[in-house]
Amino acid sequence: MPKIVRFHETGGPEVLKLEELPLAEPGKGEVRIKVEAIGLNRAEVMFRKGQYLETPQLPSRLGYEAAGLIDAVGPDVTEFQIGDRVSTIPSFPMGQYGVYGESAIVPASAAAKYPDTLTAPEGAAIWMQYMTAFGALIEYGNLKEGDPVLITAASSSVGLAAIQIVKATGGIAIATTRGANKKAFLHAAGADHVIVTDEEDLVEKGMAMTSGNGVRLVFDPVAGPFLEKLANVTAAGGIIFEYGALAPHPTPFPLFPALAKGLTIRGYTLFEIVKNPEMLKRGKEYIYKGLESGSLKPIIDRTFPLAEIAEAHRYMVSNQQKGKIIVTV
Repeated sequence: MPKIVRFHETGGPEVLKLEELPLAEPGKGEVRIKVEAIGLNRAEVMFRKGQYLETPQLPSRLGYEAAGLIDAVGPDVTEFQIGDRVSTIPSFPMGQYGVYGESAIVPASAAAKYPDTLTAPEGAAIWMQYMTAFGALIEYGNLKEGDPVLITAASSSVGLAAIQIVKATGGIAIATTRGANKKAFLHAAGADHVIVTDEEDLVEKGMAMTSGNGVRLVFDPVAGPFLEKLANVTAAGGIIFEYGALAPHPTPFPLFPALAKGLTIRGYTLFEIVKNPEMLKRGKEYIYKGLESGSLKPIIDRTFPLAEIAEAHRYMVSNQQKGKIIVTV
């Protein structure tokens, strides 16, 4: 009887319960994974609270990213065998296929082998962060050498992935963080410039860093009133990718900067990429190449045992992390 994390009501981290459930068998087109490591994401915090794109059907599982060994394959699965070392690509309903636990079943299309040079915790820190950043910056943003890119909430796993992708392309990575305690870390992680938004004026500093031109691309999970500042620091014809909603306030549209500069302000999630077979293929090829070359390297902040899943969620919402939070199984 594997231990599985579920919640029977929406709410804070305390609603997460570790329960013993019968070992399930994979169905048609599915694989079962003996989980070794789980990667935490903000989406799971929002899902637990009932504030995500998908509404949980209680009691509900949760979790998008896990790494482990395939220990069973369902009918019509030909691309995987028992014993294959895989991690999961977030491309499925979380409530139906949540991966928090000792065992997880996912569609075979959501499983991907990962390099032998990576540990299981690193394997659980690949797809959400790199695919999200790839889709916005490479697939849609057409990032080029020399492009200045503003990356907000940059110490998150997705923010750090964006820094690595910008640097691998030859762009200029301008990272933001609220507190000065993360400034040195972000420079060490590859950021060319760091703006501490609690102490420095984002627009003034960002314009100075780009010789008054502004940034061509903005990659932002915060939204809220912050969006107006982002619009003011974006170059004419620039694109702002909004891929999250961390701000606790509504997001007013910055009409006048958008009109004056012809800005594109675009809602975006990685599901646009993973649900499109051609885009997904390009994303996987790009990420595998980066992992092989070393230009992409998952940064692990801290690990927790599965029994401390609630504490791991509390740590995530504390905003202390610098990279991916991992739960080991």
